Amino acid sequence: MSVAPLKNDVFLRSLLREPVPYTPTWLMRQAGRYLPEYNATRARAGSFMGLAQNPDYAAEVTLQPLERYPLDAAILFSDILTVPDAMGLGLSFAQGEGPRFAHPVHTEEDVAKLVEFGMHTFQHIDIVVANAGAGTYGLITELPLSEWKRIIDLCLTGVFLTLKHGGAAISDGGSIINIASLNAIQPSRGMSAYCAAKAGVSMLTQVSAMELGSRGVRVNTIAPGLVETNATSGMFAVPVVIEEFVENATLSRFAQPTEIASVASFLASDESSYMSASFVSVDGGGNTGRYPNLPRAFGQIN
Repeated sequence: MSVAPLKNDVFLRSLLREPVPYTPTWLMRQAGRYLPEYNATRARAGSFMGLAQNPDYAAEVTLQPLERYPLDAAILFSDILTVPDAMGLGLSFAQGEGPRFAHPVHTEEDVAKLVEFGMHTFQHIDIVVANAGAGTYGLITELPLSEWKRIIDLCLTGVFLTLKHGGAAISDGGSIINIASLNAIQPSRGMSAYCAAKAGVSMLTQVSAMELGSRGVRVNTIAPGLVETNATSGMFAVPVVIEEFVENATLSRFAQPTEIASVASFLASDESSYMSASFVSVDGGGNTGRYPNLPRAFGQIN
């Protein structure tokens, strides 16, 4: 059977590190979601998930930018939210509010169900990542106990439950990656709960590495510094805090998510086969300085 030659293979040849006449331009599908033709297709699909889960509609919106602009490639349309939806969390979209989950992970039973879902779907689990987290701000003498418990439950107890159930199910020789923080080793005024929780994650990693090592399971910690994400947008809204972060990091900048993801990918791979109980700082050298003085930045103390 003959196959028609590709009209444009510049992008594919560049991925193969072959010589190309110019740097190819490609479009991530989400970058075109404001195009009128995209919105028309989504309306026909009935909902965002109806669009993402229908191969014909997904292919249609993927090709739309190529018909409008002289691009070299496009990434097939999907969305990261399809993953938790497939895990049974019950994704829906509220008008004017964005995504919601009918079954968010709040309890030990919820964590156990996620692990059971993974085993049922894939028959084995080789990699576990504990990456839930949130922060709060408040001096120790003023912090409500409810806020302390909320952060400890999410940032520390959540990791414990992931290790408990994920560690029991993971295949021999698997890899567990816990996401801590620069604050596991660098204190900050006003962040007692977060600092305590992330320090606890570091010790949990070492203990679980000792307990699971006989099965060849590796357990490691990644400790990011400041990363520019939606979750840290509040800090980026206070210029003096960002200036202090940059000043104290030896690389004089903050991180992008891909710079943390690449380290996680390494720890998940066989390239790190002799690493366990390790604390991997990915903070641009921020651990050599001091953490920004948040109370001063917020005008509470000098």
